[in-house]
Formats: sequence, C-alpha cells, structure tokens
Amino acid sequence: MDYLNTLASETAIAVDNAQLFKDLEKTNIDLATAYESTLEGWARTLEMRDRETEGHSQRVLKLTLELANRMGITGDEIIHLRRGTLLHDIGKIGIPDDILLKPGPLTKKEWRTMRQHPVYAYEMLSFIPLLAPALDIPYCHNEKWDGSGYPQGLKGEEIPLSARIFAIVDVWDALRSDRPYREAWTDKDALSYIKEQSGKYFDPRVVKKFLAMIWMDE
Repeated sequence: MDYLNTLASETAIAVDNAQLFKDLEKTNIDLATAYESTLEGWARTLEMRDRETEGHSQRVLKLTLELANRMGITGDEIIHLRRGTLLHDIGKIGIPDDILLKPGPLTKKEWRTMRQHPVYAYEMLSFIPLLAPALDIPYCHNEKWDGSGYPQGLKGEEIPLSARIFAIVDVWDALRSDRPYREAWTDKDALSYIKEQSGKYFDPRVVKKFLAMIWMDE
C-alpha cells in the first residue's frame, strides 16, 4: 500500500509537471507570436509615415527569406534575419520629414543626415538583448562590397552575410517601385544594374544566387 501510494503521488506530480510544461510552452509561443506581431507593427508604422514605400517591408521580407534559404541560412539565424528585415529602416524614425519625404534629390548636407539612419537603428535596438542578433541588417545593409558604403565603410566579408543578402533584395524592390523623384524601373533594367554592381555594391556570390532565384520565378 505504501508503494502504491508513493507511485500514485509520483504519477500525480508527473502529470502536474507535464501540464505545467505544456502551459509554459503555450505561453512562450503566445509571447513569441505577440513579439513578432509587434515588430510587424513597427514596420507598418514606418511605411505609414512614407506612403511611397507602402508594402515594401513585406515584399522584401519574402524575397530575403527565400534568398537566405538558398544561401544556406537556417535555424535561429533565419529568425534573426527575419526580425532584422522587418526593422531594416527603423532608424529613419530619427530623420526629419523634410529630408525623408523630400520630393527630389538630397543636398550633400541632407545626405549626411540621411546616412545616420543605420546609426540611429543601432542606438535604438542595441540595448534590447533579444534584438541584438538582428541588428546586422538595420546597421549594415548600406555597406558596399567595395568598401564605399556607410556608416562604417565595411568591405567584402567584413559585412555580415545577412546584410549582404538583404542589400540586393532591398535595391531590387526599390528600383522597381515609383518614387517622387523617378518612375519605377523595368525588371530588365533593375537586373542589369544588379549584375553591373556585382563586386562593387554587392557580394558576387549572393548576386549569382539572387539572379538564379529571379530567373527561376519568371
């Protein structure tokens, strides 16, 4: 009887622990879902400020994840890449409207201000432990393969792979979208530009994967 009582007690404890674990797991899933929804909300808020880029975040997210998969990125890296893509322009919150929304070319002084947006992104997000691994895209997607980018002037593989992947997708989408100062480019012209910038603006290895992806979709 003592043995059976002990077994019954241990079984009850095991059942309670299993339920507790299940509840905890559900809570974590709910928190993760809420967190991702919040990030998507931030991205939409940025787009509401600049109607010319409406839908940009979701378009580049889809292509960036597909290209990253082709580059062999998996697991937690994909999660961080997804978050970084959604937050890629978060630093533009710090850019004045008269510069961000200017319907024409920027002056040199205005460009100096605009080029601070990756720095603002770093300053905004770096103190959030959960987002620190996602900072590569918001902070580095304006770097160029030949070292002529900003804000750090990184060159080649000094630039995080996720930022190199996103940079191509970002430019592809931007060129094919209307802007106040120019009409959208054709797919042919945008692809020609990306091929031309291989080894200059973009990582040649990523360009090769990107072109294969686009041609396959056509």
